[in-house]
Amino acid sequence: MLNKLKQWWTLDATEEAQSDDNPHLPLTPSQRRNAMPLLALAFGWGFLVTGLLTGGALGKGLAFTPDLLTASFLGNGMNFVIGALVGYIGYKTACNSGLLYRFTYGNIGAYIPVLFVALLTIGWQGITVGAFGFAWAQSFDSVTFYLVAIGAGILFTGTTYMGVAALEKVSMPSVLMLVAVGIYATWLNIDTTGGWQAFFALSEQQAAKSPMSMYDAVNLVVGSWIVGAIVMADYTRFARKAWVAIAIPFVVLIISQWFLQIIGSMGGIVSGTYEFTTYMLQQGPWIGFFGLIAMSLALWTTGDTNLYLPAVQTASVFKRPKRVTTLLCGLAGTILGLGVYQYFLEWINLLAALVPPVIGPVIVDYYLVNRKRFNPEKLDHLHKWNPLAVMAYLIGAACATAITYHVVLPLSDVLFPSLYGLLMSMISYFVLSVVAKVLAAKKPQLA
Repeated sequence: MLNKLKQWWTLDATEEAQSDDNPHLPLTPSQRRNAMPLLALAFGWGFLVTGLLTGGALGKGLAFTPDLLTASFLGNGMNFVIGALVGYIGYKTACNSGLLYRFTYGNIGAYIPVLFVALLTIGWQGITVGAFGFAWAQSFDSVTFYLVAIGAGILFTGTTYMGVAALEKVSMPSVLMLVAVGIYATWLNIDTTGGWQAFFALSEQQAAKSPMSMYDAVNLVVGSWIVGAIVMADYTRFARKAWVAIAIPFVVLIISQWFLQIIGSMGGIVSGTYEFTTYMLQQGPWIGFFGLIAMSLALWTTGDTNLYLPAVQTASVFKRPKRVTTLLCGLAGTILGLGVYQYFLEWINLLAALVPPVIGPVIVDYYLVNRKRFNPEKLDHLHKWNPLAVMAYLIGAACATAITYHVVLPLSDVLFPSLYGLLMSMISYFVLSVVAKVLAAKKPQLA
């Protein structure tokens, strides 16, 4: 028994290399995936309950047109640019995020971004688990909620344990039902208010009660998916062509999330809740049943992909089998899911400030400092630490936090913390790299 447990826990490099999605090395050409399954998986991943939550929050404080649509498009557009930059790196190198962090932060320094991002993505996993429980129980404090949430955590963990092929099989049948139910939910809300003009009038009335600034709205949208944008390489590494690598973040952030944010905002404006399962259940058992099934499929796909992210990254850095990190991360996400879902907006604000600066040094290192010369063959011979990357991240995170909590008042109303932190980490890393290069060149002269 102990020998089997030890074998399960210990990394077998040959076994991992033969899997569909080896997290420890760049993918081989045979491990790349076809375009359509990847894009279907992207749509399912993007169909995250986060969009409904974000849309519901936007609908409470912004008039649907033009303010809400503008905030949603700007925020998703910003995330798409970041996701495309990161996604292209993943496509060109065939490396996941954990491997990319090692190029920039060093083999030991990569522990910092990987642990940080893993903790946050496990939190996302918890939100998905909680959302699944709420969809079926319609409450947070019933026995049904806890039983369903725990069952969802087990389901997500089991599917992810089987790898990316299983994720594709879950996502493919979900797409058509998700679109159909989303369109029906849109029609239902408009029909309930008596048409588009009545809906627009109701939206303006709702927004006047508790107005939200465009600044807060865009930052909310950016924060809602910035984690997905910075880990885009974990999916685009499977792409066989560059256009697929760019299409994946486009499908996730421009199509899926914008669609969901619109549905969530409509539900919040008309029905008082972004949860379309709640108001579809009010239409009768059959409509409610299809709403529950659609939401369950969406959350299943989302839960799998959210768990896949920290499992792959931690396996890469800590050199453990993906099955081990999948089980550990899945267990942690399931436990978090019993309580974190209720604190969604607080979680988003934290993400918006602290996560974007993590990827800043990687983007600059790849595109400007090393000029697209990340050599996967040198992974085991990289430097242990890159203090410049760590310093750049800390500078970016500190700047974003200062803006978020209005420490720097003149800037607090004109800069988005998420993008400000990212830009500051990028600028800091570039400047520090140039200075370090100049000092290194002068050392022989000084000697």
